[in-house]
Amino acid sequence: MTAPIRVLVVDDSAVIRGALSRTLDAAGGIEVCGSAMDGERALARIEELGPDVVVLDVEMPGMDGLETLDHIRRRWRDLPVIMFSTLTERGARVTTDALFRGASDVCAKPTSLSGQGGALEQIQRELVPRIRALAGRPLTRPRPTAAPRRPRVGLPRAPRVLLVGSSTGGPEALAKFLTALPGDLAVPVVVVQHMPPTFTRLLAERIDAQAALQVREAAGGERLERGQVWIAQGGYHLLVQSEAGAPVLALDSGPEENSCRPAVDPLLRSATKAYSGGVLAVILTGMGADGLEGCRAVDAANGQVLAQDRESSVVWGMPGYVTEAGLADFTGTPEQLAAEVTRRVGRGALVARRTGS
Repeated sequence: MTAPIRVLVVDDSAVIRGALSRTLDAAGGIEVCGSAMDGERALARIEELGPDVVVLDVEMPGMDGLETLDHIRRRWRDLPVIMFSTLTERGARVTTDALFRGASDVCAKPTSLSGQGGALEQIQRELVPRIRALAGRPLTRPRPTAAPRRPRVGLPRAPRVLLVGSSTGGPEALAKFLTALPGDLAVPVVVVQHMPPTFTRLLAERIDAQAALQVREAAGGERLERGQVWIAQGGYHLLVQSEAGAPVLALDSGPEENSCRPAVDPLLRSATKAYSGGVLAVILTGMGADGLEGCRAVDAANGQVLAQDRESSVVWGMPGYVTEAGLADFTGTPEQLAAEVTRRVGRGALVARRTGS
């Protein structure tokens, strides 16, 4: 019998600690091995208990979540840490910082535990799969070895747009990938990262400060032009539509796909249609299979697909499914993928980094 995943819960609220403990213990295959109300106690409990995953509050008295995370990364480099954050501007900003400092993933706290049923359902739906994925025990079947690229029916189309999908571990992988792309990349870039509202805007701002390309959160209505990166807004699918022969971004509040909104599949399907197959898709680290069906559509239209390799992925779910299906033309680290994208797409005339600069 497989041993349960041992989770340490760190939060200054006794109500939150209790709700998390009850919900996780009832999920099956997960055991809350301990809890702590602040960072100092959390470090001692990690030393004592050796958990498989830590769920860490962002704002705590004394040693807060960021400082605690820094200590964890110095002493337990590979221990998965999920930041459990409120959806406030401050909470999102600090948590985004945590993702760039080594946190494995983020999960939004329920807005209120007064109506316990809905809040516990949210924890069950959003936190449990993350714990299982980071502990190497996803709900889906285990990832097999990579399959060879299946034969093409026709010649690949020249890419006119670069589409990127990512989830767990994605912010760090995205930063490595996007900052390795040249500022004169010959095509526009559109990104879906599974994150809640506010987080996606802060992610765009953070990467924009580092990248040669201009990075923004999509608001809808933007015309796609090279030199720009658009990141899907949390809570909305991001689609590419054709208006007067020009590709334009559109927000869509339709049903979730693959339990996500934004999801990667709607972007890939819509862009493949808008660009008549002239799509280069890159699937980075993430749990689940979002992006698989979209990559099938890209492949059927003779577009091109690249995927992150197992070794550099925090969770080899999304890129693993694509690779296993024989859809990946190339696999590698985020930096290797950026070099391959540049080779396949080419570079255009120099694009100004900032308007008027």
